[in-house]
Amino acid sequence: MLEHGGRLRKAALEYGIAEADWLDLSSGLAPWPFPIPDIPSRAWARLPETDDGLEQAACDFYGTGQVLPVAGSQMAIQLLPRLRRAGKVGVLSPCYAEHAHAWRSNGYVVREVQEQEVDFFLDGLDVLVVVNPNNPTGLSLSPSRLLDWHARLASRGGWLVVDEAFMDNTPALSLAPFAHQVGLIVLRSFGKFFGLAGVRLGFVLAERKLLKLLAEQVGPWAVSGPTRVLGQACLLDTEGHARQRARSEEASKRLALLLGQYGLQPQGGCAFFQWLMTEHAEALHEFMARRGILLRLFSHNSSVRFGLPADEADWRRLEQALQAFVKDNQ
Repeated sequence: MLEHGGRLRKAALEYGIAEADWLDLSSGLAPWPFPIPDIPSRAWARLPETDDGLEQAACDFYGTGQVLPVAGSQMAIQLLPRLRRAGKVGVLSPCYAEHAHAWRSNGYVVREVQEQEVDFFLDGLDVLVVVNPNNPTGLSLSPSRLLDWHARLASRGGWLVVDEAFMDNTPALSLAPFAHQVGLIVLRSFGKFFGLAGVRLGFVLAERKLLKLLAEQVGPWAVSGPTRVLGQACLLDTEGHARQRARSEEASKRLALLLGQYGLQPQGGCAFFQWLMTEHAEALHEFMARRGILLRLFSHNSSVRFGLPADEADWRRLEQALQAFVKDNQ
């Protein structure tokens, strides 16, 4: 199992600080959960059915023609390699580590490539995986560039897999409207934008034949009845969408300004986090953790990711810790 953010219980034990006393900024998700709707008893008592409106609500929200709900986009990441014969896969890196891990675990030769290397290696790849906007760097690629890569891959029977887990604040940049094209697979995460990571819901957007093959791998009833009710309610809450987009964007800009104020100018980010590469990454992570503030540390490239504070008390606590860190390292 790879390391991920959000391991608050482990941090609480390691640093001797109760879970309730932590400011958890380790997960890149909106810190304002959407309200949980009333869940009718039949959703708990009966097996889930696929004609309840969830798929249509997702199609409308994402702007696409067909979707496959899964128990978190992580499920799709693990299952997609089963739908091809082993070959060569490029993963635009650094990115969410589960992508390269899933393809390697299924016998593929995986090359992790930089953005400027893709055009050079693309014609030798069977699959290219891109996270857009990227996690953790925040790099955002244009639809036209991605569609050009897709065309080159698809002409040889290849795939472009685009993980749009952090796309909800910038829907105009999504490839969802093009997901009916053969060889294009778009993954969408529910938990990050809606602030409900524990729900474990995601969607795969692709042409119908591929979705059918993937559904056979997923199996029946992958998404629970209560989750389907909750997911549909959130996807239909247009006023909530506008409010979440506005406050996420505002908080992300505020976070970038705050870090820059203390000489920690981020190198990248998106609406849900800011990313800082620094030789002091491990020291910063440790300093914050001893004060009950959990960041996401990436040791391999000496960087940290800051999630969004939820309220003014959290902002004050973060700023005070940043002040103390800068003072101790002058």
